Amino acid sequence: MTSTPRWLAVARASGLLAPDGAVRPTIFAEMSALATATGSANLGQGFPDTDGPEWVREAAVEALRTGANQYPPGPGIPALRRAVAAHQHRHYGIQLDPDSEILVTAGATEAIAAAVLALAGPGHEVLTLEPYYDSYAATIAMAGATHTTAPLGPTREGWRLDVEAFASAVTPRTRVVLLNTPHNPTGTVLTPAELAVVAAHAARVDAIVVTDEVYEHLTFDGATHVPFATLPGMRERTLTISSVGKSFSLTGWKVGWISGPAELVTAVRTVKQFLTYVSAAPLQPAVARALEEGDADVATLAASLAERRDALVRGLREAGFAVVVPQGTYFVCADAAPFLSPTVPDGDALARALPHLVGVACVPLTAFCRAGSATAQALSSWLRFTFVKDEATLDVALTRLAGLRAALAALASADPVDRVGGGDGGGAT
Repeated sequence: MTSTPRWLAVARASGLLAPDGAVRPTIFAEMSALATATGSANLGQGFPDTDGPEWVREAAVEALRTGANQYPPGPGIPALRRAVAAHQHRHYGIQLDPDSEILVTAGATEAIAAAVLALAGPGHEVLTLEPYYDSYAATIAMAGATHTTAPLGPTREGWRLDVEAFASAVTPRTRVVLLNTPHNPTGTVLTPAELAVVAAHAARVDAIVVTDEVYEHLTFDGATHVPFATLPGMRERTLTISSVGKSFSLTGWKVGWISGPAELVTAVRTVKQFLTYVSAAPLQPAVARALEEGDADVATLAASLAERRDALVRGLREAGFAVVVPQGTYFVCADAAPFLSPTVPDGDALARALPHLVGVACVPLTAFCRAGSATAQALSSWLRFTFVKDEATLDVALTRLAGLRAALAALASADPVDRVGGGDGGGAT
């Protein structure tokens, strides 16, 4: 008897393993490729259409030209670690030692992976909210730990934590709570009361809390991000993760950081140094400057995103979707139940049909859920759209979505061979 190779476990956990054993691309790669092939407005993958501040990019150019091209220090250059410490103190009152409590990583994704690999393994449970960002499930599988979840559900007040389900999900085997707020994919910002529930139950079982806070500054309508480490008694059991990518529209730079108690950061560094070792030498000085001097740029971006969010919410509602207005991030989640039929029975089918039907790409919300889970079933009609696109792209997408009902009616009456997925398919122009 042979055990399942770890890579297959990772593929299965992240929803990439097809029934026939083939490994599929991620949903983001799939939908972006479909958008390109059909000429669709791509509201699926959450990357900006425009680059971040020119002065930050020029700082990277200058660093490259003046010799920052070899291995930087393993924990990250001192200037960036000092800038992270100053940022956390300026915004949240968190005191950090730049030499022992901060580690620079290859984006937040590596920080998450290194933290889970360092802290959890076979016999441990890692608890996330559901829906969840897809790398979480993959990383937990890499560690050989068990992935458990607690649901977020749509309400009139936004996506809210099921407090009773969370309490039940935290067990003596819960080694890590992997928490994301502001939350991708729902856009919710967890409230102080919800965070207090997480804190109480993490403390109850002596779990470490790893928080993904990459959207920390991209909140709207007065919603306030509360870093988990600021809760009473939580600093000593919390590792906080963020990055430059979202706040400064520099997602391709992949410069992130993790901070917390020295002994926990040491554990993460021990693993991280054998993943990438170091990265992004000429970018780290520029990121340090961005954190020190870029608060106004971040505020401008957040205000712009709020306007684009409002435009997308308005257009989706006019098209016939039910929408929960997000309090942060890049994303709007919309219930497509009014559009479903025997021809297009769920959100997964509709997401794959939309590029052909009306020339718009999005992502089904079930891509962020465990296959067959109660949450996946409850959210089977939901889609995620991103608004971190320029106004022209959003306008094109919303104009096209306004014709969705008519396109679906035509599809329902078409000969089966001409339907989406049959014959030559559609094609948006």
